[in-house]
Amino acid sequence: MSLNRRDFSVAVAGLATLGAAHAQGAPVEGKDYQKLSPPVPVASSGKVEVVEFFWYGCPHCNALEPYLNQWLAKLPPDVSFHRIHVGFTPVHAYHLKLFYALEAMGVEEQYHSKVFAAMHVAHQRLGQDSEILAWASSVGLDGAKLVSFMNSFSVAGKLPQAKQLTAAYHVEGVPTFGVQGRYITSPAMVGSETGVFNVLNALIATVRKQG
Repeated sequence: MSLNRRDFSVAVAGLATLGAAHAQGAPVEGKDYQKLSPPVPVASSGKVEVVEFFWYGCPHCNALEPYLNQWLAKLPPDVSFHRIHVGFTPVHAYHLKLFYALEAMGVEEQYHSKVFAAMHVAHQRLGQDSEILAWASSVGLDGAKLVSFMNSFSVAGKLPQAKQLTAAYHVEGVPTFGVQGRYITSPAMVGSETGVFNVLNALIATVRKQG
């Protein structure tokens, strides 16, 4: 349920099957989550910040999407959420540009799931500009504009930012979640796609108490 940065073709072994229930009880540090030291600075928005580190090409990130969307639909008003696309390798960096170009165009929410569907359902590579142009045309998006944004200076600047945050959160595989710059958890640590959200909820509650 996590894709390791060092071996993107081999699924993590020994994890619970998709949708397995997470064991009852409070999450255990070192098992269900890790405490970050030092903490990662977050925006002072007065909200609890949750971030997801992901890669469009990751099958585990794709499998997590329906559960993540269900969780987001019930997100409390005092919690903010945003995604960070990893840039471990040139392949990841190219897809990172795709994500942040969609965000810059203001259409990320509309097309985010369509990218996952293209790669994991239609098995489109989306690894070069010609493939992006063809995909964009198929979903009614201005491909030339999208590629232009992908190659823009502002989107290029997202790569070092993403790498800095990935390192600060000690992210070794995706999907991984960070909570308020203080904790990280993942389906791989917890053992199921659904169980990770119980851990996130518990960590959010902990941050509220800590203030």
